[in-house]
Amino acid sequence: MTPPVVPANWPNRAVSRHVACGPHLWHVQILGPKLAPDNGPDLLLIHGAGGASHSWRALVPHLTPHFRVILVDLPGQGFSVLGDRARCGLDAMAQDMLALIAAQGWSPTAIIGHSAGAALALRLAEMRPLRAVVGINAALGEFDGIAGWLFPAMARLLAATPFVAAVFSGLFATPAKTAPSPIRITMTTGSQLRPEGLAQYLTLLRRSAHVDATLAMMAQWRLAGLLARLPQNAVPCLLVTASGDRAVPAATSQAAAKAMPRAEWVDIPGFGHLIHEEAAEQVAPLIANFLAQSGAGA
Repeated sequence: MTPPVVPANWPNRAVSRHVACGPHLWHVQILGPKLAPDNGPDLLLIHGAGGASHSWRALVPHLTPHFRVILVDLPGQGFSVLGDRARCGLDAMAQDMLALIAAQGWSPTAIIGHSAGAALALRLAEMRPLRAVVGINAALGEFDGIAGWLFPAMARLLAATPFVAAVFSGLFATPAKTAPSPIRITMTTGSQLRPEGLAQYLTLLRRSAHVDATLAMMAQWRLAGLLARLPQNAVPCLLVTASGDRAVPAATSQAAAKAMPRAEWVDIPGFGHLIHEEAAEQVAPLIANFLAQSGAGA
């Protein structure tokens, strides 16, 4: 597999590298002063569906003084290469990431996940020991009502239709499309992003492989088993929400926290689904305090 070129202006581009493991070619970034594997603690960050390593750009500087921070693009998304299109569901993705962790000798004491990345973090916590999981606007609920059949069915249809991803990406390829509409981003996420953040999402939307992998993930994502096992998942867990999130209601994390034996829920008003990009300075202290209390800190 040929690794895609990571743009020169991509956040933390200097530490980008590609790692072949299992069926995929993973885009990985490792930051922080403690770069030797035995110097830990390692902290793994997992972005949400349709995102990439760039989504952590504002939060990472708050974490690197205390952790070796590991950023991984999900298979086919960002600048990873999808090696098996049938392995985009929760369980398969967790298995493949666990293999990557083992192959690289990483020892994450905690995982931070955003949106669908939080579900993946909790699935990994079922598969290997962790001291803590942090979910930011965690997507831990199934669609209700008409969305329950319309959106997954639509994703399956689009994912199975040839050239859909290429056509969709082509819509953003014209010079006139200098950035996704801030109004559209705000309407769908409740978040206000700076121009550079919007431009980075545009870079992803222009990559047909990224769009295709995101559609495949949507089509294969199933949470019923994970949600049913939440009462048995005893990992210390902090679920941070933003009351202005228009993508995943805060009540989703509130309910999940009640179901888990060692979970806490904290809501921050005034921000949206991408709160870790908007207000890292408010999210970071919550994470630092929780990781310290759970024994996952330095």
